[in-house]
Order: sequence, then C-alpha cells, then structure tokens
Amino acid sequence: MRILGIETTCDETAAAVVGIGFDGRGEILSSEVLSQIAEHAAYGGVVPEIAARAHVEVLDRLIARALKSANCTIKDIDGIAVAAGPGLIGGVLVGLTTAKAIALVTRKPLMAVNHLEAHALTARLTDGIGFPYLLLLASGGHTQLVAVKGVGDYVRIGTTIDDAIGEAFDKVAKMLGLPYPGGPHVESEATKGNPERFALPRPMQGRAEPNFSLSGLKTAVRLEAEKIAPLTQTDIADLCASFQAAIVDVVVDRTRVGLRRFREIAGTPKALVVAGGVAANQNMRQALQRLAVETGLKLVAPPLALCGDNAAMISWAGLERMRLGLIDDINAPARARWPLDTSGQAVGVKA
Repeated sequence: MRILGIETTCDETAAAVVGIGFDGRGEILSSEVLSQIAEHAAYGGVVPEIAARAHVEVLDRLIARALKSANCTIKDIDGIAVAAGPGLIGGVLVGLTTAKAIALVTRKPLMAVNHLEAHALTARLTDGIGFPYLLLLASGGHTQLVAVKGVGDYVRIGTTIDDAIGEAFDKVAKMLGLPYPGGPHVESEATKGNPERFALPRPMQGRAEPNFSLSGLKTAVRLEAEKIAPLTQTDIADLCASFQAAIVDVVVDRTRVGLRRFREIAGTPKALVVAGGVAANQNMRQALQRLAVETGLKLVAPPLALCGDNAAMISWAGLERMRLGLIDDINAPARARWPLDTSGQAVGVKA
C-alpha cells in the first residue's frame, strides 16, 4: 500500500509518498517540502494570501517530484491523503482541491486528514508505537496535551488558554529584533545566554488542571527588556535563555500533570510523545526525556525533518485511516478550525 500525501495548511508546500515496509512498519518513500520563509520574512509572519498563491505555483511540480523520488507513478498509488485543515483556509483549499482532482481522475480513494491527527500519529510512523499514548502537541498555532487512544479516538486533556508555545517564541523573537521565524533564533541565542539572569514567571505551574498560559510570560519578557533598553547582544542572549528556561519548566510541569490525568481516563500510556514544530527544540527534548525516565516511559520525538509541517505525516495518517476503511467522498470540506478531539473541549476544563 502506497499513499500520496499533500500538505498546504500554512507556509510549507509538501508532497510525499509513504508505504508499508517488509516488516509491516511505515516507510517514507519520498518527502518533499518547500518552505516559504523567504516570501514571508519581510512581513514578520505568514501572509495568508501570499501563502495560498505560493502553494498554487509549486504544488503540481512538487507532487511530480515526490512521485519520481519514490520511483513510482500515480498509477502505483493506492490512495490520496490531504490535509483538509485546520489551517489558513486559502492554502487548505489549494491542497484539497488538487487532491480531489487527482482522486477523481484516477478513481483512487480520498482521505481528508486532520493536520493535528497527522502530528498525533507520526510516532507510529517513525517508531511503530501502540495505543494509547500521551501526546504533547507543540507548534506555532497549537499547544495541547492529548490522550491518543486510537485512530480517530482522541481526548484533549489540556490546552493553552492564550498563546501557543511556538507563537510565544515567535513573539518574543520579534520584540527582541530577531529574524523570522523566531523559534530557532531564540533557541540559538539561548545557548549563549544566562538562564538565571531574569526571574521570569512560570504561568500555571502547580495547577491541578494541565493547561497552559503563556501571554503573561511573553509580557514579562517585554517588561524586562524595556527596563534595560537599549539591549546589548548579551542582554538578548540572557533574555532568550531565561525565557526558554521558563517555557521548559512550564512544559515539564504541565506534562507531568497531564500524565496523571491520562492515567485516570485511559490507563497506562505506552509512551510520552512530543510532536509539532517546537518538538525540534533540544532543551525541551532533553527535559521531556528526563521526565519520561522519571515516570518510567519511553519518550518518542520525531526526527527534526518531521517536526514541522510535512506531507509524510499526512500520507501516514491517510494510510492509517484507509486501513480502517475511513474513506472520504468528494464533498469533504476545507476547515480553518478542526479540533482533534470529538468534543472540542479538554477533560475537566470549562469551554
């Protein structure tokens, strides 16, 4: 079984082919990703109209390249998987329309994949882990703790009540004058700084519900920066290091609480999984690895190439769904919002 995947939900255009290897595990046959960072850098963030137009210009060629890299043609593909949301609606429509056209012409099954589900299932592609497991999904637009009980069976245990982790990184980078995208630059500066120089808050730490709140931390960084302006390079490095240390402390505390809540609703997890763009942060990985050891779990984090948006994870999620007979028809909608859990609410959290 080989699935063609398409991803256009934000500022990466991606196409991939994923199949099942001889050992029965997932196998990435090709994965092509074209970033739009250069197009958006001048604006300090993603411009939806520019993103959608860029997807239109390159998607066909990228699909052809993914098929060629996988040494197959469209006739060899068993199904078409596409990220149908959540995301920037213009970009989502580009990918979904393309996937529907291919499915119609080739009479192949169509799987309209939730982008968040693709992140949630990536650990099964890379490590073949079984259900259930606790997922920390941390990206520019999402911060959630999710009990992954099966394909299509998710319970959101905790979420952010304001900024996502990646969003907080990007906003702090912007206020400190660092280039876009901000997360990697904050991490890089943090390696040169003193994480104990600024006494920044750890929002929500110690709370019984496993939620996040990061806007106050972001404001605290701004206030510290204003006190000592104009900033030197040492100041910027120290602010980044202190900010990153606070984020890591919050993530570990919130995930520890999430693990306790997981055991109440889903039993013993098979693993602790981190996914999304922020999963590339090495300090966070190391801290979560220590937490996993402390709690007797295996930490599963995707390779760096699969942390950000990519089509290999879309292909795999489509493959998982197709094996269960979860096929979509040509009327599958594009969705700007699409909660991963069926209720759209976190367990124990008021809507």
